[in-house]
Amino acid sequence: MKTHLAFILFILAVFTLLSFLVLGEEGDRAQRVIASGEVSLTVVYDNYSVDSDLQTSWGFGCVVKTEKTMVLFDTGGDGSILLSNMKKVGRVPGDVDVVAISHVHGDHVGGLAGFLEENNQVTVYIPASLPDSTREMIGRKGARYVDITESRRIVDDVHTAGELGTWIKEQSLIVESTHGLIIVTGCAHPGVVNIVKKAKAYREEEVHLVMGGFHLMGTPEGELLGIVDEFRKMNVNKVAPSHCSGDLCRELFEEEYGEDFIDSGVGRTILID
Repeated sequence: MKTHLAFILFILAVFTLLSFLVLGEEGDRAQRVIASGEVSLTVVYDNYSVDSDLQTSWGFGCVVKTEKTMVLFDTGGDGSILLSNMKKVGRVPGDVDVVAISHVHGDHVGGLAGFLEENNQVTVYIPASLPDSTREMIGRKGARYVDITESRRIVDDVHTAGELGTWIKEQSLIVESTHGLIIVTGCAHPGVVNIVKKAKAYREEEVHLVMGGFHLMGTPEGELLGIVDEFRKMNVNKVAPSHCSGDLCRELFEEEYGEDFIDSGVGRTILID
C-alpha cells in the first residue's frame, strides 16, 4: 500500500510540474517558460531600448502571450525591423494568433503588411475609423479583419477597450491576469487617464499595470504630475511608459512609483504570474 501511494504521489508531482511548462523562449534571453495562468508582455518595437541587440525605431509593438494564445498589438513602422526583433526575442511570427492595431498612424500600422507576408493566418482587429486601404491590404495578404467600435473580448482573456477619442480614434488592449487588469496603450491619443477609466468601468477590476505609449512628450511638468496623481487615485499598481511618453513623463512616474516603475523599451519582457 505504501509503495502504491508513493507511486501515485510521484506521478502527481510530475504531472503538476509539466502542467506549468509550455515550450518557448521568453524575451531578454531569459529562457523562462510560461506557467499556467501567467501572462508575458514583450516589447518588440519601440524607440526606447533595453536590449542593444534589438533595433530601435520610432513606433510601438508588443506581443502579449497567455497560456492559450499570442496577440501582436501594433506593428511599428517597419515590417523588417518588427520581424527581426520578434525572432531575436523568440516570438515566432507564425505563433501569433491575433493582431490588433491601435490606430491609424504609420508608426503603429506600418509593419502590418510585412508581418502578414510571414503569417496571414490571423484575424486583425482594427478600429472602424481606419481607412478602407488598410482593409484592402489585409484582404490582399490573405488575412481576415474585424472592425472595432465598442469594448469587447477579442480572444480568451484579451479584450479591446473599443474606439476612444474624436480626432484620432484609438483602441487599447485590456488583458486579464491573476493580479488584475493589464492595459496596453499604443499612443493614448484619447488620454491615458481616460483609457484607464474606460478599462476599469468595462471590467470592474483593479488595474495591475499600464504600459505602452502615453502620448505625453512635451507636456508641462505640472500637468504630468496631475496625471501621475490620477494614476494613484485609480490605484494603478505598476507603470511601464515608453514610445511617445517622453523622458520627463518617465522620470516623474519613476520618482512616484519607485520599484513599481518598469523601465520599458524594445526587448523588455514583463511577466505577470
